[in-house]
Amino acid sequence: MTRALRRYPVLIALCVAALFMVVPFVIVAVNAVKSPAEYSRHGPLSLPDGLYLDGLKDFWQRVDFGRKLLNSVLISGSVAVLAVVVSVLNAYAIGIGRIKGRTWVLAFFVLANTLPQEALVYPLYYLSKQAGLYDTRIGVIIVYTVIQAAFGTYLLSSVLGRFPREIIEAARIDGANSWQVLWRIVVPVSRPTLGVLLVFFFVWTWNEFLLPLVMLVSNDNQTVSVALGVLQGQRLMDATMTNAAALLGVLPAVVFFLVFQRTLTRGIAVGAVK
Repeated sequence: MTRALRRYPVLIALCVAALFMVVPFVIVAVNAVKSPAEYSRHGPLSLPDGLYLDGLKDFWQRVDFGRKLLNSVLISGSVAVLAVVVSVLNAYAIGIGRIKGRTWVLAFFVLANTLPQEALVYPLYYLSKQAGLYDTRIGVIIVYTVIQAAFGTYLLSSVLGRFPREIIEAARIDGANSWQVLWRIVVPVSRPTLGVLLVFFFVWTWNEFLLPLVMLVSNDNQTVSVALGVLQGQRLMDATMTNAAALLGVLPAVVFFLVFQRTLTRGIAVGAVK
């Protein structure tokens, strides 16, 4: 046993981390299907006697969860796709095009990643008001596309900076221009890495709370995370409905992650091999 612990420390650490991530989700799911009376009698760690779905139904109707879900999917999906495209274009110019001042440009993107969102709230609020984008989904999409693309540009620049120059030179000798080299050679080869970025950008944007809370004030434009936070402050909810809200809020992101798990695993494996 001791020898196994010494040989597989990373595997054991991953199993423990997975356990700590799965157990809270299971507890939330179990409490979401309990009745308030059952929760009061037996506490949060007991198994339910049956399926009590009124908490899920009441929460869905109270916050118009279908609209909030559509808003979150639209915003997160748009940001993920647009941020990947912008990241590829920026990284291609920096990593392969070798633009002047490359080091300073990368330093700018690193700085953009270190800025706290609290420092961006008022400037973004003011600019969105002036541009007529306040309380619109397109305004939030633009903001998070820029934020996520800053990280994507920094990551892809280092990846494309090590791209085999022989392949690019051979394509140019065959008559390919810069756009053809990008879309026919660089993007297909980098597809696993782009898939990882797409998954991360979607999940990160889905979980964002502060900026959507400030920039989406109308009920028709709010996202799932904002609806959960605002509802907690406006109305008193029992423990089972709170768990139902948490389950409905996190479940779409979990489903998206599981659907694209193979893409994520393949991208990480390719990066490790390289």
